[in-house]
Amino acid sequence: MQIRLWDNNLKVRLIGEGMFNMLFWMYFPFITVYFSHELGNGIAGILMTVPPIFSAIGSLLGGGLTDQFGRRPVMLLGALLQAVMFILFAVSPSPWIDYIAFIGIGFGGAIYRPASSAMVADLIPAENLREVFATFATANNIGAVLGPALGAIFFFQYRQELLWTCAVVLILYFITIYFMVHETLVQTREKDESAKIRNVIKEQWKGYGIIFRDRVFLIYILAGIFALIPIMQLDLYLPIYIINHVPAQQIFAWKDGSFLLSSTDIFGWLVGFNGLLFVLFILPVTKWFRRWKERDVFILSSLLAGFGTFFVGLNSNIWYLFFVTIIFTFGEIVRSPVTQSFISRYAPEHARGQYMGADSLQNTIGKFLAPLMVFLSSWIPPIGVFSIILLFSFVSIILYIYLFKKYEEKPVQREM
Repeated sequence: MQIRLWDNNLKVRLIGEGMFNMLFWMYFPFITVYFSHELGNGIAGILMTVPPIFSAIGSLLGGGLTDQFGRRPVMLLGALLQAVMFILFAVSPSPWIDYIAFIGIGFGGAIYRPASSAMVADLIPAENLREVFATFATANNIGAVLGPALGAIFFFQYRQELLWTCAVVLILYFITIYFMVHETLVQTREKDESAKIRNVIKEQWKGYGIIFRDRVFLIYILAGIFALIPIMQLDLYLPIYIINHVPAQQIFAWKDGSFLLSSTDIFGWLVGFNGLLFVLFILPVTKWFRRWKERDVFILSSLLAGFGTFFVGLNSNIWYLFFVTIIFTFGEIVRSPVTQSFISRYAPEHARGQYMGADSLQNTIGKFLAPLMVFLSSWIPPIGVFSIILLFSFVSIILYIYLFKKYEEKPVQREM
C-alpha cells in the first residue's frame, strides 16, 4: 500500500515517530552501560528488571484507555509524559533520579504504543497491515543507523543537550498530534464520553480478565517473551560483553595509518549496522515472506535471533561480529511486521486497544527477564550467558509449534 494513499494521521505519525527514534537510538543503547558504570553490573542488572514492570502497567492502562476514550487522547498523554520525564532526566543531579526518569520515559511510551498500533489497525485493511507496519518499522529504524554511532559521542559527553533535544522534539510532536491527528475510534456507547474513572478501571480489568482467559493468546504472549529475550540483548548484555571483552581494533588500514575503533565505538557501529539492515531490508523481507505461514516466520525468527546472538560469544574479530549481526538482525526483521499484523487480525474490533496493550506484555515481560543476563554475567562466563540466551530461543520455538496447533483449530481467524 503506497504511502501517498495513507490517511493523514499515519503520515504525520510516520514523520514524528521517525524523528524521535533518531534521538532515541542516540541514548537508549547506552543506558545499561551508563547505569553499570555508575552503580555496578550487579545492581544495574537488577534495576533494569524494574522498568518493564511499569511498562507492563502502562501498556495495560494505555490499552484500556484507548478503547474507552479514543486513540488520540492516549497518544497525547503518552507523548507529554515522555517529554516531562526527559526534562527530569536532563536536570537530574543523581543517577537514581536518572533511573526514575528512565522508568517514566518507558511508562509514557507504553501508554502511547497501544493507541498508536490500534490507530493503524483502524485505518488499514487487514491484507495491507504487514506492509504498513513494516513501513513504520523502517522509519523507526532509520535513526538506528546513525543514532548509536553518534550516541557513543553525545550520550557520554553531551548527555544533557541530547536529553533536552529529545524533550523538545516530543513537545513539538505533542502539538502536532493535537492539531493534525483526528480520532479513529468509533464510539458505540454514549456513556463512554462521561464514564467515571472508577467505572473505567473496573471495565478495563473485566476486559483484561476475558483476554487472559484466552489460552491461544496467552501461549502467544509466552512464546513471544522467550523469543524476544535473545533479540533484546543488543541493548542489554551485548554492550556489556563487547565493551568488556572485545578489544579495540582497526577496521581499515592503509600505508600511512589505520582507522582504529575502541570497544565502545565497535558497539556503536554494530548497533548502527543493525539499524541499517533493518531500514534496507524490512520492506523487501516483508514481501519475500508475505506468503509464508505465520508459524514458520516465528520459528525462523527465533532460530536466527538465538543462534546469531550465541555466535557473538565465539569470536571478537570486528568483521566476524558484523557477520553475526546480520544473522540476529534478520531474526528481528522477519518477526516485526508479523507480530503486529497477527494481533491486529486476532483481536476483536471492540477490544482492539486492550489486546494491543496486552500484546505489548511480551515486550515488557521480556524486558523484565532479559536484564537477568547482565546480572548473571557477574558470575557466569560469557559463553554460559550466550548458551542460556540460545536456550530461550529453543523454548520459544516449542511454544510457537504448540500455539499454531491450537490456533489452526480456529480457521475463521487464520490469515487468508
